[in-house]
Amino acid sequence: MSTTPISSYKLFQKLHPLSLLAQLTSRRATGCLRIYTETTSWSIYLEDGKLAYASYSDKVFERLDSHLRRLSQQIPTLNSATRVQMRLMFETNDQNQSTSNADYHAICWLAAQDYITSQQAATLIDELAKEVLESFLALKEGSYEFNPEITLDGLPRFCSLDLRLIVEHCQKQLRNRQIIQSPLPSAGGSPVVHTTKLPQTQSPSQTKLEQQLPKQTNFALAEERNYTFSQRHFSKGLYTIACIDDSQTVLNSIKHFLDEETFSVVLINDPVKALMQILRSKPDLILLDIEMPNLDGYELCSLLRRHSQFKDTPIIMVTGRTGFIDRAKAKMVRSSGYLTKPFTQPDLLKMVFKHIG
Repeated sequence: MSTTPISSYKLFQKLHPLSLLAQLTSRRATGCLRIYTETTSWSIYLEDGKLAYASYSDKVFERLDSHLRRLSQQIPTLNSATRVQMRLMFETNDQNQSTSNADYHAICWLAAQDYITSQQAATLIDELAKEVLESFLALKEGSYEFNPEITLDGLPRFCSLDLRLIVEHCQKQLRNRQIIQSPLPSAGGSPVVHTTKLPQTQSPSQTKLEQQLPKQTNFALAEERNYTFSQRHFSKGLYTIACIDDSQTVLNSIKHFLDEETFSVVLINDPVKALMQILRSKPDLILLDIEMPNLDGYELCSLLRRHSQFKDTPIIMVTGRTGFIDRAKAKMVRSSGYLTKPFTQPDLLKMVFKHIG
């Protein structure tokens, strides 16, 4: 890709790891996503939305050596002497080794020297990626940047991994760790096992929705929404969406489509009173019906654009009209987008996150 699909942030902030991965996958990005905390960094390399390699700076070669020791049971030449030689060649004292791809270079060397086959290298990268992404998905705060210019050019490629499958594996592993069993002494002195659940990380509405979906769709849904149902630290009502339509049926449908854990939805069915309600709610995005009595959507959009507070707020015109003239009028009043009725939930979410994601 020639452009960066997501913004770059240097200051620490709340992180939504699954949302970042979903954006990159859905946009078929090529480049490197780098994430930083005070002590650790992650590097995730993508090619056309597929995972080519992932690493993080904590105990890089200890982690690689652990996997190679298991492989050595099948490959006698992959003995301790070979592994020590590899580490002497590629391991450095740099605390942020993931940015220099030291472990990937080591894997390339092992393959070039015929210690491992290309297929074994691919399996190794897959196993390492699962560890890396599992640690990344658990992040709550940090900074990140995506650079389409940083790639693995000049190095062999061993695999092109489906991020969705890896993420689903990691989510399953994280869920399995949510139950902690800790032995505590009973009144009689004998140990009693108490089962303690970790703090609630998924809302009832999220759980209900996930139960209604096939098990393999969670990451795909995040790709459509560019946010995730399973992100543990999302605050309720992350974005405020104002919906202006004289049809209560349409308003109810939009509210149903927008998950309440991520969106705070303000429903307005009287266009005349809409301006005051919008001023109070200060929405991140406005969905505006064109055909309304007393004040149509074009007029209301024009009024909103004259107000300093809404000159840059995304305004999406929602209508059953599909003609060229209607779209031209929408541009004249500086609307941000045009959503044609009837629309599906993915249609709506793509439009919303195109402008606020």
